[in-house]
Amino acid sequence: MPRCDLIIRDVTLYDGTGAPAHVGDLAVEGDKIAACGDLGGWVGAREIVASGLALAPGFIDTHTHDDGMLVSSTSDMTYKLSQGVTTVVVGNCGVSLSPATFARRPPAPLDLLGDERSWIFDSFAEYSEQLRVSPPPLNALALVGHMTLRVAAMNGDTQRAATDREIARMRERLDEAMQEGACGLSSGLAYPPSLHAPTEEVIAVAEVVGAYGGLYTTHLRDEGVHVMESIEEALQIGKCAGARVIISHHKCAGPDSFGKSKQTLALIDRANLDQEVDLDAYPYAASSTSLLAELVREDVPIRVSWSVPHPEVAGRTLAEIATEWGIDQRAAARRLSPAGAIYFSMDEADVRRILAHPRTMIGSDGLPHGEGPHPRLWGTFPRVLGHYARDLGLFDMATAIYKMTSRPAKVFGIENRGVLEQGAYADLVLFDPLHIADRATFENPTQAAAGIRECWINGQSAYRGETGVTGAKSGRLLRSTIRRREAIQ
Repeated sequence: MPRCDLIIRDVTLYDGTGAPAHVGDLAVEGDKIAACGDLGGWVGAREIVASGLALAPGFIDTHTHDDGMLVSSTSDMTYKLSQGVTTVVVGNCGVSLSPATFARRPPAPLDLLGDERSWIFDSFAEYSEQLRVSPPPLNALALVGHMTLRVAAMNGDTQRAATDREIARMRERLDEAMQEGACGLSSGLAYPPSLHAPTEEVIAVAEVVGAYGGLYTTHLRDEGVHVMESIEEALQIGKCAGARVIISHHKCAGPDSFGKSKQTLALIDRANLDQEVDLDAYPYAASSTSLLAELVREDVPIRVSWSVPHPEVAGRTLAEIATEWGIDQRAAARRLSPAGAIYFSMDEADVRRILAHPRTMIGSDGLPHGEGPHPRLWGTFPRVLGHYARDLGLFDMATAIYKMTSRPAKVFGIENRGVLEQGAYADLVLFDPLHIADRATFENPTQAAAGIRECWINGQSAYRGETGVTGAKSGRLLRSTIRRREAIQ
């Protein structure tokens, strides 16, 4: 009689491939799935009868800023585990916690990861070693940020194009990181530290990841009026560098760009005829990043999420604060900085159109620092499953899970994860498909979702809905298979 550590019986199995669900059993032994199907003859050290519940591969959050939380001794990452997230991709938008150190607070948006006390990893190897010595609560895959490389190589003098010598330094540090386990390069060309980087500079740096078969992910130079031109730039960078392109948190921002997703998605479809292009999105019509005066528009409501000089204003609108102070909103933004904000800049029709696109993966883009975060930090994955799949029927549950599991696993080269099959790693989420729902709101953003019963990381129970996190530290820094392509060739 076969024995194993865990059997989940009579559960609705979503295998992650997009195939229809079926009822069966699943067995776990150690950190792997031992068997799926009718396991009536098996015995588990722990057995769960899960009639009426659903079991899926653990969700892969393709776009996060959890770099610092993974190495924090005080973060249990409840905000991710309570959603069923078992793997996070860090280092997005050009912002990665390595390889760079700073003697004082770095410029926005690098400071979204913390002040100078957080920036202690001068190499990707040091960051990787910290995760090996002190395993995180969940798995991680890491990108290296162009902005991090740029600010370090240019000693903060970033309001210009980089010199050949500075580009060479960025390439050198990126190559080291790729050898040490990073999976690609991210950029945030909309932000001041990268705004003056010409396309040619980014191509020169991205060529390093292209040589490894790695990824180029990008927060576009402009997500508003010039979003089409910005996508074209991203495609050019990817094609010239030989890297797969992922467009981060795709959106059409600002009232004058509403409806443009019809054109942007058509452009992405055309591009995929001769290069690999993917995208991620979150299920909200509001974005969140640093509070920057240059992003302030009178026709876009803004809520302040945190402020270093004025922490008391977290949760209030910028317009309200500006009126109280008797100044305009841009002046108020400058007075509040360093600060973060939520920008209500998107149209729901675009959000739905982008979410439904077959190449769209799900990424929360949650910012774990600050008092009043965007609710996407706590609610993204349950919101896709509950609100958009079950309630609105934008896609079926199997498709929603595919966007969160095997699709990102394939795109990011995460081997043996994102599927329910024998031999795959036991990253699992057990949930109630009838009641799963996001509970985080803009007014009360730090609420755990409803309907998540339990999740496992590498076979270890990490979160239980009744009691919360278990304290297990079974996560790992993953190495993408795509970054080994050079050695295979």
